Amino acid sequence: MHILIADDDRTSSLMLGRTLENWGFRVTVVHDGVDAWARMTDVEPPALVIADWMMPGLDGLEICRRIRAASVASYAYVILLTARTSRQDLVEGLEAGADDYLTKPFDPDELRARIHVGQRTLALIGSIKQLTGLLPICSYCKRIRSDQNYWEQVDSYIAQHTDVRFSHSICPACYARALADLDNPQLDPTANDK
Repeated sequence: MHILIADDDRTSSLMLGRTLENWGFRVTVVHDGVDAWARMTDVEPPALVIADWMMPGLDGLEICRRIRAASVASYAYVILLTARTSRQDLVEGLEAGADDYLTKPFDPDELRARIHVGQRTLALIGSIKQLTGLLPICSYCKRIRSDQNYWEQVDSYIAQHTDVRFSHSICPACYARALADLDNPQLDPTANDK
């Protein structure tokens, strides 16, 4: 997993970065909020962000707000790292969009536990892919109109927009109808076309 550390305290970010690298994570360290935001708008942004509350450029709260306001392809789990310890600060950080909150100086065991929570959360979010909204479907043939205004089969549309894959078979009622059509071709309205 790729983790972004955004902290203007170079000693703290060095210690944090080395700790995370020793645990096997790929780490990027930046020292201001502007660089942090630039990394979050990359083609492949980090999955987890540890952002200091107070930084030059953009502070940690503004980074949280921007991440939550942006329409990105994947969710970023944000841990706000700060020396602030009041309950109001915790609430303000979470309301800005942080997923978790860690106080400085960080305890390595607590950090590891919070990162594991982030990994589990990201894994759960990654496994959820759903269709939302209104699907324009033909009332006769049951085809769906795509965003490009093409009509396509329900199964191909759903496969393109979710992680669902289809196995095709025939239900008992359709099987009986198909057998009846084979036995009585004159009942088939398309029989004259053949």
